[in-house]
Amino acid sequence: MSPASSREPARRSRRLATEIKDSLRELSNQLSLLNHQVGAHLDLKDVDLDCLELITRYGPMSPGALARRAGLHPATMTGVLDRLQKNGWIDRGRDPEAVDRRAVTVRARRDRNAEVYQLYSGMNSTMDELLADYSEDELKLLAEFLQRTTTAGQAATTTLAEA
Repeated sequence: MSPASSREPARRSRRLATEIKDSLRELSNQLSLLNHQVGAHLDLKDVDLDCLELITRYGPMSPGALARRAGLHPATMTGVLDRLQKNGWIDRGRDPEAVDRRAVTVRARRDRNAEVYQLYSGMNSTMDELLADYSEDELKLLAEFLQRTTTAGQAATTTLAEA
């Protein structure tokens, strides 16, 4: 085997890795555009929709915990929560389990979920059709890859936020 031919698999792997990273960036951009359109239909700023998603996904939490999870300054979070509450997306209430009686918990209003889900239904249906073409083992591989990619993204975000 010639030295050039022995390097070919490594070159192909690097090319594929670059293609995957490019595709992930493109996917990120496309999902941002989709989220922007969903937010526009719901009259929500992008950051408001992001925070609403975090509250919906992870359940009730304090404004401080939400600010840390979203990577936002607490003062910015106050404005986000004010807008979400004013428009009926969240409720703020006292945390009955907190030692500090002033502690507040933010909860998503479940009665509004259908409005959001409806706007994502086209993408969700398309994803269902796309995923139906994959075997269970391929789906496991994709799920693991996406989970590991998400973890890497969270670590990178934390590093930048702390810099």
